Amino acid sequence: MALKSMTGFGEGAATASGIRVAVELSSVNRKQLDININLPRNLVTLDAQVQRSIREEFSRGRVSGIIRVDAADGSAESVKVNEKLAAQYVDRIRHAAEKLKLTDDLGSEAISRLPGVVTVEQDEMAADLVSEVLESALSKALKGLAKMRATEGKALEKDLRERIILLDDYVKAIRKLAPTVVSGYREKLFQRLEEAGLDDLASDERIVKEVALFADRCDISEELTRLKSHMAQTRKLLRSTEPVGRTLDFLCQELFREINTVGSKANEVEITRHVVAFKTELERIREQVQNIE
Repeated sequence: MALKSMTGFGEGAATASGIRVAVELSSVNRKQLDININLPRNLVTLDAQVQRSIREEFSRGRVSGIIRVDAADGSAESVKVNEKLAAQYVDRIRHAAEKLKLTDDLGSEAISRLPGVVTVEQDEMAADLVSEVLESALSKALKGLAKMRATEGKALEKDLRERIILLDDYVKAIRKLAPTVVSGYREKLFQRLEEAGLDDLASDERIVKEVALFADRCDISEELTRLKSHMAQTRKLLRSTEPVGRTLDFLCQELFREINTVGSKANEVEITRHVVAFKTELERIREQVQNIE
């Protein structure tokens, strides 16, 4: 499959040497590659390793993630008791109880529930021991994320191909109507002149020149040629194995510019109707393109 979306999710876990690493990654659309990974504070030195692996896999999108590191048997967790804080609690609470003439029923269980007295902390692990396990878990998460982005990209490609067919139909209809614009203008011009009491003006040099100038002003052949070329390039990009989101976005801008010129130059009701329909479909295409890597 060619296209890849920038939306997806992937997770992976690995255990080795008594260490377990779990990685969760998600991505959304973004013009550039923006990476935001939450690592344990004592392992921030591994951020460069994580960033490098992600950049090797993706070129666009905001990639966010969280990495958890634990001892495989839970032994890296330890209970800490803040005895100084607990003593302050006891002193202040007993003082208040005495003042309010309340029963002193403080016990170890009640003290342990007080904020900050008892905490479970993660013992620090050396970054070099975590690095290899992290690489394995991260690889699995990246693989899952890439697979989801590719699956989403396949759906986007199918949708874009169907919409480009509609654009083709609109261009064909406009091309068919284009030759009638000048003849229609000529007929209306002669009709207005006849209604004004002016006859036999078909050979009048001024009238011939006016019709010729109008024909030049409303000539949309160049715009139609460029529209055909841009859509051919778009189809070609849909088969590319490289990231093409930015190029597709540029082509959408060019398609809009050309069709807008067609609408302003042709100045004909039926052509305008097809131009409006083309713009509407093109806007839907552009919204989809924003999600393509």
